[in-house]
Amino acid sequence: MFTNAHPYLSGFIKFFILASMGDLLGERISRGIWEIQQGFLMKAALWGVLGMLVTLAFTVFTSGVAAAQSIGKLPFAGSIVANAILGSIIMNATFGPMLYVYHKFGNIYIDMIYANRGNQIHEPITVKAMVDKVDWNRLVSFAWLNNCVLIWMPCHSLVLLLPSEYRVLASAFLSILMGVLVAVSKKNMKLSPNVQWKEVSE
Repeated sequence: MFTNAHPYLSGFIKFFILASMGDLLGERISRGIWEIQQGFLMKAALWGVLGMLVTLAFTVFTSGVAAAQSIGKLPFAGSIVANAILGSIIMNATFGPMLYVYHKFGNIYIDMIYANRGNQIHEPITVKAMVDKVDWNRLVSFAWLNNCVLIWMPCHSLVLLLPSEYRVLASAFLSILMGVLVAVSKKNMKLSPNVQWKEVSE
């Protein structure tokens, strides 16, 4: 089977296609039109690399949890369900938040490359410039505290119960959900000032 023979290439392809579909759907929801924006292929490739990291992370965390269970450092040794739940919790409390950071900084870097093309004044692409462009309040409150805890921990608990060859594919499909969630969040942020003004004016 291709997934077992080439796990990293398979992870790259799955996220390259499916996660990018999530981005397109998210743009459709937030902007109301289907549009392929500049840097789409580079962002798709970024998703592919993240898919390779997810492929490795699933093995690392499930195997690590099993090892910790076997020596009494985690409970319920031998339980497949406990391994999936504990693996998901630990993965999304540690690796998950950093995956959001990698994705965010990768997108910012790509956006800055295309913003500089054709402009007479070029903005230096530095770590500080990229850090300054991050909405850290939204990243922590929405991505880390809400998504990682309320969505990805339970979702990945189910994903880790699947046979290993289907886990990355299921996770890639879930990335479409992430695109929808981000779009809905952005749309609500745009609407909230108008709602507040209306309430005050009444």
